[in-house]
Amino acid sequence: MGQNDNGFSVTGLRRLRDVLARHVDSGKIPGLVALVSRGAQTHVEALGTMQHDGGAPMRRDTIFRMASTSKPLSIAAAMVLLDECRLRLDDTVDAWLPELADRQVLKRIDSPLDDTVPARRPITVRDVLSSTFGLGMDMTALGTPIMGAIFEQGLTPNLPVEMPEPDEWLRRLGELPLMYQPGERWQYQISSDLVGVLVARVTGRTFEEFLRERIFEPLGMTDTGFHVPAEKIDRLPTLYAPDPQTGEFLAWDEPKDGRWSRPPAFQGGGGGLVSTADDYHAYFRMLLNGGTHNGRRILSRPAVELMTTNRLTPEQNAPRTAMATENVHISFGQGQQGGWGLGMAVRTYRGDYAPIGQFGWDGGSGTSVYADPANQLTGILLCQLGYSVPSPAHLMNDFWTTLYQAIDD
Repeated sequence: MGQNDNGFSVTGLRRLRDVLARHVDSGKIPGLVALVSRGAQTHVEALGTMQHDGGAPMRRDTIFRMASTSKPLSIAAAMVLLDECRLRLDDTVDAWLPELADRQVLKRIDSPLDDTVPARRPITVRDVLSSTFGLGMDMTALGTPIMGAIFEQGLTPNLPVEMPEPDEWLRRLGELPLMYQPGERWQYQISSDLVGVLVARVTGRTFEEFLRERIFEPLGMTDTGFHVPAEKIDRLPTLYAPDPQTGEFLAWDEPKDGRWSRPPAFQGGGGGLVSTADDYHAYFRMLLNGGTHNGRRILSRPAVELMTTNRLTPEQNAPRTAMATENVHISFGQGQQGGWGLGMAVRTYRGDYAPIGQFGWDGGSGTSVYADPANQLTGILLCQLGYSVPSPAHLMNDFWTTLYQAIDD
């Protein structure tokens, strides 16, 4: 089998392109950008167009709404503060987030909001960074009073309802009881947004300012932020959420005058970033390099190891397993990696073609980013199609299945 100089076979890369093109040619995926790398070499495919009915072609520098793939990147700001001893894992958060002091906890997940008991202990930094502080998006609890309150208060990226500015967001969060005792269970999403508020409170700067100074600029991530400036808006595709019954392409967010065309009131670490394939490649290669980029240290090696290895006990991880395996009608099978580090999934068993130790995450806008230490491999797949239909999940599955077959040592 022919091999090029980056550890992928020529035949394998050709087949990868063919598989991606099949999804675009089907009409179900308007366009995509895929980047794969091993070692120092990189291969990129840009296929299709930025709108479902044509228009400008996808390009390598197309800017994407990263959705939940914001999580593995935004957590790096907190890791900088851990490295500098400005945060400690087992400190309580009361000094910076007094709104979360003296918590009450629901007696049952479906209890009324006033049916509570006192929290057994305060919330710690470790709870926030590992997504176990007690509140989150629980797809197994839709329809309960607490989930209704979370949506009504604008505490999640619930388009088209915009989230309030950080102090007001935290005030509203502090009015709710916790779903579970601090440290008891993994809970999705809200912890990642809370990390941004915590970083801003500790540093006295906005979350984006700190990320830009300590992560984006050192890595050369010039197209990453929480909105797209006017001079770059032509590089942002339309975001679609197709009708689940008919498949009709419904615009969820347009580039001009859309949500990401202006600075947001809330800089959401859980899903607010925009970026490009090359910017994310720089970040994930830094993680594979143990925290360094072009000879410059961004994060300590222990910080990277803490982020990219499983942090959850089986009991804490139980709701994550349930979300991945019992809600495939919502997740379309995504999220079945096993473990969770800080801000990202970590594979703890081999359930598909990817090996144990692979880390990263997927996003609800059609984004998938993982790195694999065993193979020194990074894969980035970006489209702009929401999970209202299984098409983006099928695309991601086929991308990773085909990519791992392209490895040729």
